[in-house]
Amino acid sequence: MVDECERLKSAARDFDLEADDDFVDPKALSAVIDLLQGKLCKVLHQARRRGDHQLARLTPTSWVARTCGLSRTAAADRLCVGKHLSSLPAVADALAKGEIGFQSTSAICHLRDQLREKWDPANESETVEFARRFSVEDFRALCQHARHAADPDGFEKDSEDDYERRWLEVNPMLDGMHAIDGVLDPATGAAFRTALESLAQWRGEGDTRNHGQRMADALGELLDHHMNEGRLPRQNGVRPHVTLTTTLEGLKGEVGSPAAELEGGVLIGGKTVERLACDCTMSRVLLADSMVIDVGRATRTIAPATRRALQKRDRHCRWPGCDRPIGWTNPHHIEFWSRGGPTNLTNLVSLCHYHHRQVHEGGWQVVKAGNEFRFHPPERLRTAFARGPDLGVAA
Repeated sequence: MVDECERLKSAARDFDLEADDDFVDPKALSAVIDLLQGKLCKVLHQARRRGDHQLARLTPTSWVARTCGLSRTAAADRLCVGKHLSSLPAVADALAKGEIGFQSTSAICHLRDQLREKWDPANESETVEFARRFSVEDFRALCQHARHAADPDGFEKDSEDDYERRWLEVNPMLDGMHAIDGVLDPATGAAFRTALESLAQWRGEGDTRNHGQRMADALGELLDHHMNEGRLPRQNGVRPHVTLTTTLEGLKGEVGSPAAELEGGVLIGGKTVERLACDCTMSRVLLADSMVIDVGRATRTIAPATRRALQKRDRHCRWPGCDRPIGWTNPHHIEFWSRGGPTNLTNLVSLCHYHHRQVHEGGWQVVKAGNEFRFHPPERLRTAFARGPDLGVAA
């Protein structure tokens, strides 16, 4: 066996050195690699039967993962194929001839493993024919349909077992960013992806975000919308909200002022504070020698009557070409509220989550001329604007 492995490695090295990459048939090369994967699976299965993993005091999957440098998922996959490939002659023959790939072979072996005594050997040839005809993705779906048809009770049990694997974690990182990781059940995952995709569409030539960034912004927009609706369950009698603490100097953006702080000690910049201050509930707290001496009543920066008038006037996000409905927008102070801008209808405009951030953190500027609004990107901003009785500029 050692000599055989050495000959194989020598042949592989010779091929890598001598072959011209431009003239190697990728389909034929892939078939050879898949054939070797099948051989590896049989070798690993025999090693499991001998108990090689017990010598290392590991589970079979962990031993394969460590020995072959694979993930545990890939290791379990190899063991499953090795367990069943020898008992599936039509599958093994099609793999050896390059008619089906390793991934399709794996799908058949997993189906065989799931069905156990309900597997009908008479269906093997037909299953291989489907593997030849369909893409790997479509063939895997076909195997799932076959599993459900042959063993509905087992399918439901596996679905319930999969549901118990669900988990989700949102952890703050040292730099204030948050890492999200988890596994969702099929229904929740499909709903989550569909909801985000509906909000993550490309917004035109000015939208330079990649798909992952748009999905992240879509999650922020979704959360912002539902928290603003006020329909989430209360905790200790209070609606879910994000608490931000800043000083008066920080709110004004004065030089030397400390950064604003979110719950958990996460710090944010002044531009984000200005955006959040456009529409929030504000509580005044007076300190003396680090002691609280007075707490003012919480008030909203925009009164309900003003908000209703703004929604009736704008009806949607006012950014050119944006179709976000009014219920998915935030009021924005054209002349920033934190810098003394008044909270009246003439100084407000409705912007969606993404475009509101473009104005504050992105450096865009809103100009009001009569009843119209103009949006200027950072590179087109002029150092001075003519200001008349009907012209307002974001400060």
